[in-house]
Amino acid sequence: MNKQYRGSILLLITAIIWGVAFVAQDVGMEYWSPFTFNGVRNVIGALVLLPFIYMRDKSRGENAKKWSDKTLIIGGILCGIALCSATCFQQYGIQLSDASAGKAGFITAFYIVLVPIAGIFFKKKCPVTAYIAAALATVGLYILCIPAGEIFTVEFADVLVFICALIFTAQILLVDYYSPKVDGVKLACIQFATSAVISLIGAFVTDSFNMVFNIEAWIPILYAGVLSSGVAYTLQIIGQKDLNPTVASIIMSLEASVSVIAAWVILGDAMNARQITGCVIMFAAILLAQLPEKRR
Repeated sequence: MNKQYRGSILLLITAIIWGVAFVAQDVGMEYWSPFTFNGVRNVIGALVLLPFIYMRDKSRGENAKKWSDKTLIIGGILCGIALCSATCFQQYGIQLSDASAGKAGFITAFYIVLVPIAGIFFKKKCPVTAYIAAALATVGLYILCIPAGEIFTVEFADVLVFICALIFTAQILLVDYYSPKVDGVKLACIQFATSAVISLIGAFVTDSFNMVFNIEAWIPILYAGVLSSGVAYTLQIIGQKDLNPTVASIIMSLEASVSVIAAWVILGDAMNARQITGCVIMFAAILLAQLPEKRR
């Protein structure tokens, strides 16, 4: 299979897992503080990867890359700081906002536009169709997330969520830079460990550390830890390795569509014609981004 198509499929799986994770986060926030939720889920994400890394390295013998690789450690720590910062800004922005969660989702996924803009400064070339697809995905995202007739106003909470989008842009570009240079699974593991340490320190400093011991609270955090963190963020690192970051951001933005569908299937939230239209436009944008570039 072509490496680019393989990467696209991995990122599509990532978007589906992240989309369902919105439901898990929504339920989980009823039991956990933001810092505790992020800290515990990232601890789980790191622990899930360790047995896999151990067995894989053991099978490779002496040829396995060491954990002491300087580029791996720096890349993992930087990605972890970005991941932790983005999720915290997002969560607190959502909590302070009186607007719909859809508005926060739209602002968060604005990295669709920010990644190609940032890519210009880092000399990341991509075909014209990718820029058109990014614009089309943004339109679809707006239709999907912002209810008809709602006036788009900017509040302080929206600024926090926009900062989250900026940091997610940095995280995507960091993954794009480091993933071809190091072991992707180990990079993901260090990313989770870094994010977990920062989040748990934040929980203790703000006196928001609260461990909950009932099954209803642990189901969403296990999903977020094992699948959304351990599996999906690892697939992001592996999938992005062979893709232009602009195309990768468009595919990953599909999580917004999946979250709406998941809320409809799992929570019983009805989908209206406007949301369906937004989903269709975003799917069309992703297909457009996959078109091969014409060569002279």
